[in-house]
Amino acid sequence: MPPLYWLIKFVLLGPFVHTVYRPWIVGDENIPESGPVIIASNHLSFVDSIFLPLLVDRHIVFLAKSEYFTGTGIKGWFSRFFFSGVGQVPIDRSGGKASEAALEAGLRVLAQGRQLGIYPEGTRSPDGRLYRGRTGIARMLLESGATVLPVAMIDTDKVLPTGTVFPKLRKVGVVVGEPMDFSRFAGMEGDRFVLRSITDEIMHELSKLSGQEYVDVYASSVKNRAKPAVRR
Repeated sequence: MPPLYWLIKFVLLGPFVHTVYRPWIVGDENIPESGPVIIASNHLSFVDSIFLPLLVDRHIVFLAKSEYFTGTGIKGWFSRFFFSGVGQVPIDRSGGKASEAALEAGLRVLAQGRQLGIYPEGTRSPDGRLYRGRTGIARMLLESGATVLPVAMIDTDKVLPTGTVFPKLRKVGVVVGEPMDFSRFAGMEGDRFVLRSITDEIMHELSKLSGQEYVDVYASSVKNRAKPAVRR
């Protein structure tokens, strides 16, 4: 456990967040006290990775994008301090070999019997809807045998909408669903159709928990289409 984790959670940031934002959580009794667990969450805002670790009793390791450790300004300083302090693992999200390295990093966390947080969408929702999940989560759960818990973040996008720096005062919540059983697919981690089926099942459960409309395209594709064309 990172040495700064308890200090951040119970002394520095946790009391402030609970007092000012009064966040709520339901279903936390579904979280096992020990053993490898994958927390599969929707992703509405940068602050998802702040509220979720502070509200869940058991320590969560996130595979955080490397940009969270290299940013500038107030937001950059805060993200470096927080993510480093609570022991998050920086990863390269450029794809290819970087994706395989991220998968291996996640499997190492699970092999230690720890709790791993994953955003299956791969990026924040551009408009509040829930988008297609990446199948890496399915490979991890089949290769590790970890328990999978769907978790819905509620209204975090109202606290810190994409593109803003300073958070707003809004009450947010976390809904922890019941464990999902994929034991019927044991040993089939090499089957891409199985991986897609598992991932889609997780995403539809997240849609039910969060109340978000589900869109069967990747959020990254929507974001790329929204970027202005570069003049040559």
